[in-house]
Amino acid sequence: MEELGTIALVGSPSSGKSTLFNRLTDQTKEITGKQFGITRDRNYGRGHWLDKTFTLIDTGGITQEKIPFQKEVQNQVELAEKEADLIFFVVDGRLGISNNDIFVASKLRKYKKKVRLIVNKIDDTTRLGNVYDFYSLGLGEPFAISAEHGLGLGDRLDDAIARLPKKQNKDYGSALTFALLGRPNVGKSSLANAILGQQRVIVSPLSGTTRDSVDIPFVRDGKDYVRIDTAGVKRPGKVEEDLDKFAVIRSADAAKRADIILILIDASEGLVSQDIRVTGYAMDNDKPVVLVVNKWDLHSHGPNDQQRFVKERKSSLRFLDFAPVVFVSAIQSTNIAAIFKARDEIKTNLNKKVPSSLLNSLIRRAQLDNEAPDFNGGRLKISYITQTKDSIPTFIVFCNNPNYFHFSYKRYLENVIRKEFGFNNCPIRLLVRAKREENIGLN
Repeated sequence: MEELGTIALVGSPSSGKSTLFNRLTDQTKEITGKQFGITRDRNYGRGHWLDKTFTLIDTGGITQEKIPFQKEVQNQVELAEKEADLIFFVVDGRLGISNNDIFVASKLRKYKKKVRLIVNKIDDTTRLGNVYDFYSLGLGEPFAISAEHGLGLGDRLDDAIARLPKKQNKDYGSALTFALLGRPNVGKSSLANAILGQQRVIVSPLSGTTRDSVDIPFVRDGKDYVRIDTAGVKRPGKVEEDLDKFAVIRSADAAKRADIILILIDASEGLVSQDIRVTGYAMDNDKPVVLVVNKWDLHSHGPNDQQRFVKERKSSLRFLDFAPVVFVSAIQSTNIAAIFKARDEIKTNLNKKVPSSLLNSLIRRAQLDNEAPDFNGGRLKISYITQTKDSIPTFIVFCNNPNYFHFSYKRYLENVIRKEFGFNNCPIRLLVRAKREENIGLN
């Protein structure tokens, strides 16, 4: 899909903004996933229309009851204007114009060229007359929709897509690009400085000092790298400032652009729920991960503490059991070289190509050792497997019926491939396809 710019949703809690957000992002499928038990914040997402995708921001409901009215409105609008390429001002077509609508409109009028007035909850033709009242807000033509039923969205999205810019991803050539992800105050900026060998990023004891993603190309041991630092990701319920919502978006975008993701963990706290949540960015994008345990120097550790920590990680992050673990002190710049060693090993494995003959021989042995169970009324029979070119090692498995392929057996084959061919520190992907005549004889 072609990736475009950003749309921000602005409006009161009663306008149906969340319903619109859910529909545009297909939230039940995209945001709330069943795999790995990962839950992301619900204030941003990826919108989809035809063959286009875009970033969608919910700036939060504007209401006089929670915080001082003018401060809230001004903050919401200014942030939307700064971050978004297009603003959807969502109003409630059933209730008519409110005082909130009038006030927000007065702030939005200076951004008139990038604002679309969306009159929601127009579920049938009897309510179309309500739409014309919103002309008085001075934001041009009001567009009637029903977010709940999907009515009128096609024309609005066609208009939006035509106005959104294409995202321009930076090309760093052969340089290995990596992102630093983690909770606030786990030491991402300190680690970035340790990696670079100089003070390039503001370091502060205050949580969330780093707000932006920053790309810094550099050379180490004759190899080209690009470091992407990101703002800290707060746990759900703590993303209270609108600025933090945009920080989450930057972290997600950084994870998407990076070749490898470093996830920082505070040694004093061990693995916590926020750490597990952060890994979702890596899993969503099928990216290899290095788990970096920072501040290891601040506590006394026994000879077996690292082993115990790794065991805990494998128990809590079963879906990342392949990821290497490195113990460092960012402040003291100790064991930083181990991070680069892990990254370089991962890069080698990402480029590894296994001949189809060896793959098929291995899969035949694996099936003899552990036959696939009956599932969905049938027994899986694998005919052929081959590796295809992709950003991570990807294998296409041709079988009699993909519906017979149980998730546990897929994991079994992934582990067999990983162990046999040395994919010990990077993700691999198995794609299941039904056998067809034209697939016979692939090499």
